Amino acid sequence: MNLVQRRKLINVIALGYSLAAIAFGLVWLIWILVMVFEKGVGAMTLNLFTEMTPPPGDVGGGLKNAIAGSALMVSLAMLIGTPVAVLAGIYLAEYGRRTTLGKVTRFLNDILLSAPSIVIGLFVYAIYVARVGEFSGMAGAVALALLVLPVVIRTTEDMLVLVPNTLREAAYALGAPQWKVIVMITLRAAKTGIVTGALLALARISGETAPLLFTALNNQFWSLDLGKPMSNLPMVIFQFAMSPYENWQELAWAGVFLITLGVLLLNIVARVLFRKSATQ
Repeated sequence: MNLVQRRKLINVIALGYSLAAIAFGLVWLIWILVMVFEKGVGAMTLNLFTEMTPPPGDVGGGLKNAIAGSALMVSLAMLIGTPVAVLAGIYLAEYGRRTTLGKVTRFLNDILLSAPSIVIGLFVYAIYVARVGEFSGMAGAVALALLVLPVVIRTTEDMLVLVPNTLREAAYALGAPQWKVIVMITLRAAKTGIVTGALLALARISGETAPLLFTALNNQFWSLDLGKPMSNLPMVIFQFAMSPYENWQELAWAGVFLITLGVLLLNIVARVLFRKSATQ
C-alpha cells in the first residue's frame, strides 16, 4: 500500500468514526424528543394553563401557578443578570483586554461558566435564604441571574472582539471619545451576537432545577410574592414525575414538553440571529 492509498484509508476510517459519533448523538436526541412529544402532547389541554397544581389524589388540575412562577423568576433573572453581564463584557473587550483585572475577571468567569448549577443554588442559599430564614422567589431569581452572567459575559466579549479595529480607529480619527465609540459603533455592530447570547442564557436557565431546589423551593398555590416560596415548572416536574399519581405524572410530562419546546424555539431563534450576524 503506497502513501496515497494509506492516506485515503485513514481518511475513510476517520470519516466513518465521525459519522458514527454524530449518529450516536442524534439517536439519543431524537429518541428523547420523540418520547417528550408523545407523552407531553397528550397532556396539553386548556386546563393546563387555567388551573393550578392539584393536591395529592385529586383528579385534573394544571400548571398555571408553576408557569407564572417560572416566567416571573426567569424574567427577573434576565433583567438582573443581562445588563451587568453586558457591561462586564464591554469592559473585558474594550478596556481590560490586557490588564491584570481583565485577566482575573476572564478567568473567574470561565470558572463560573463551568460551575455546576447546584453549587450556585447552595451559594445563594447560604448567603440569602439561610439569613432571611425563608425560601423565596427572589432567591430563585438571584440564583438564575448568576447563571446568566457567565454566558452573556463570554458572548458579549467575543462579539465585541470580532468587530474590526478599523471601525474604532475611524471613529477615533474623527475625534469621538471611547465611550461614544463603544455605544455608537461597536455595540451596534455586535448587537445581534449579544442578543443571541442573551437568548442562549435564557434557554439555559429555563429548565434549571437544582438552584431552585435551594432557593424558591415550590408552592402549591398561586403566588407572585417574591418574598415567599414560589411554584415553578422545574420543581413541579421533579415532584410530580416521581409521584405515584397518574395525573401528576401526566402534568409532569406536559411541563417537560413546555420547557423542551421553549428551549428548542429559543435555540432556533438564537442560531438564526447568529447566522445573520455572521453573514453581515
